[in-house]
Amino acid sequence: MLFFKTKFKLVILLFLIVFESKAQNISVHDPVVIKEKDIYYLFCTGKGIKTYSSKDLKNWKSEPAVFKEKPVWTESVVPNFDNHIWAPDIIFHNNVYYLYYSVSAFGKNTSAIGVTTNVTLNPEDKNYQWIDQGIVVESSPNRDEWNAIDPNVIIDENNTAWLSFGSFWDGIKLVKLNPDLKSVAKPQEWHTIAKRRNTVLSEGSSAIEAPFIFKKNGYYYLFTSWDLCCKGKESTYKVAVGRSKDVIGPYKDKEGNLLSQGGGTIVAKGNEDYFGVGHNSAYTFDGVDYLFYHGYDAKQKGKPVLVVKEIKWDADFWPSL
Repeated sequence: MLFFKTKFKLVILLFLIVFESKAQNISVHDPVVIKEKDIYYLFCTGKGIKTYSSKDLKNWKSEPAVFKEKPVWTESVVPNFDNHIWAPDIIFHNNVYYLYYSVSAFGKNTSAIGVTTNVTLNPEDKNYQWIDQGIVVESSPNRDEWNAIDPNVIIDENNTAWLSFGSFWDGIKLVKLNPDLKSVAKPQEWHTIAKRRNTVLSEGSSAIEAPFIFKKNGYYYLFTSWDLCCKGKESTYKVAVGRSKDVIGPYKDKEGNLLSQGGGTIVAKGNEDYFGVGHNSAYTFDGVDYLFYHGYDAKQKGKPVLVVKEIKWDADFWPSL
């Protein structure tokens, strides 16, 4: 009897170890994070927008997807859309959670950014309900030299909301939003804040995407991702940064090069642990600055996994990991 009890305990222990390992090593693309009370919520690319929760940023629990069914408007943008939603962004403003997300045809700028709202992120709360607000901005081939994916919203010092977004083509765009955070303000104010194509420093590559603006140290830091994602072992993804005193730029890298002319200081790239890393978000939680991104794990044949790193700042207030 003692043998069977011991064996049973060993099986349970092994199960818990495997479960913990999987929880800490969740498979994600394009993570964004926010904290409600004592729980962190992570949203990322996936069917209906994949969602996880955690109390320590290490052990993650799977939560219900944001959309059980695809938003009704998506079919008009991408025919036969299968509810695989890209690159969300989450912000809390005026007691409402705004979750922005991307709908796109792969490899085309047939794309749109939508937004959905909620008053809580806790699925057990009686008030939990995602209410879709529809399209914020849309791009179309043969009309636009920009791509409406990879949204990120920041509120500036004047309480004005700005949406940055973009991928390849003519680079990263910034546009002013209305106070409702659901639509572009008029008269429309557009800016190109980073690009690589046809620039002196880009070496012919147009691969730039995934903007994220993080305000710190009196600067707006613009993070972008360069080169190839989503290729497993062949991924060459990396994170570059520049900064500006003004949200609309100009953004410059550590050497003084303009991001709008191909500049950018690399802060994260592939190494012996990851073939490539990128599509980051940045936050301050409990006084600590973090960079969240996905990496193509070299030990798991290029599986995309969550990476969380503390941001350090040098004497000139440039970030490093």
